[in-house]
Amino acid sequence: MPKSIIRTYSRYSGDAVALLGGLIRVARKEKKLTALELAERAGISRGLLQRIEKGDLSCGIGVAFEVAAIVGIKLFDADAAQLPQLVRHTEQKLALLPKSIRKKHEVVDDNF
Repeated sequence: MPKSIIRTYSRYSGDAVALLGGLIRVARKEKKLTALELAERAGISRGLLQRIEKGDLSCGIGVAFEVAAIVGIKLFDADAAQLPQLVRHTEQKLALLPKSIRKKHEVVDDNF
């Protein structure tokens, strides 16, 4: 039986996920949506929504972003019209960069 791997996250990641979860919960309550209503709109379970709102780092990023979009949370400091432009800009930048990064292996001269 394989050993379970415990994943550790940086404090910054934990704080960012907690912030996103809190913002989602605030927006849901301001829109007067129950957890069940929002979960149904997102196509997820109520339990998963509760984990997202609590800042659980093991939740899928796509699901968390979809829930955030449903309640109107602006991601990446860009509105819906700007996101495709930013994606294209990033793709253009990636096209100019190498497809892969390889470190040069130095041959160690151990002939004393």
